[in-house]
Amino acid sequence: MDLHRSSILLLIISILSPVTLSMRYELLSGHTKCISEEIHENVMSVGKYSIVNPNEDHPLPASHKITVRVTSPQGTAYHEADGVDSGQFSFTAVDTGDYITCFSAVDHKPETMLIIDFDWRMGVHTRDWSNVAKKSQVEMMEFEVKKLFETVNSIHEEMFYLRDREEEMQELNRSTNSKMAWLSFVSLGVCSSVAALQFWHLKTFFQKKKLI
Repeated sequence: MDLHRSSILLLIISILSPVTLSMRYELLSGHTKCISEEIHENVMSVGKYSIVNPNEDHPLPASHKITVRVTSPQGTAYHEADGVDSGQFSFTAVDTGDYITCFSAVDHKPETMLIIDFDWRMGVHTRDWSNVAKKSQVEMMEFEVKKLFETVNSIHEEMFYLRDREEEMQELNRSTNSKMAWLSFVSLGVCSSVAALQFWHLKTFFQKKKLI
């Protein structure tokens, strides 16, 4: 039992613990390099990338451009940028699986070697790039508010439906009570008529027999 609990605890820690992937690598123009990372469902992820300027005293060369694409295990694009030298992204994983970030350097002759800085953080403690995180959180809150609004509307419509059903049931009850009252009155009349008929029959029978 202790071993089982330890395994569950390790699994929870591995899911909730933040993961940081920070690297600097070279990318030859006209080529593509992809980084894959397993991310669990509902885990937030933020990333930031930039091309290192080979000469800080001069602007970044025009050849230093990349195309970036971040995709889910199902191939859904979470981030796309074309012909940029830096950027950032954030998303919350919908499914558990391998999420892939691909960098493609713009083809250039002669070939140029680009150096890319890439930070990719996963987990509940993604504290860097707070503006990106806050934007994502606002979008998530907006989504949750919309869900709550739809839920309230659904409850509101359900209440109207139940009220209409209650009115229909009350009308049915009134109609049923009225019919039952008429039925009781008719039944009482029939029973009284039968009783009077039986009384008249018995009286006639006894008179014929001269018993009364």
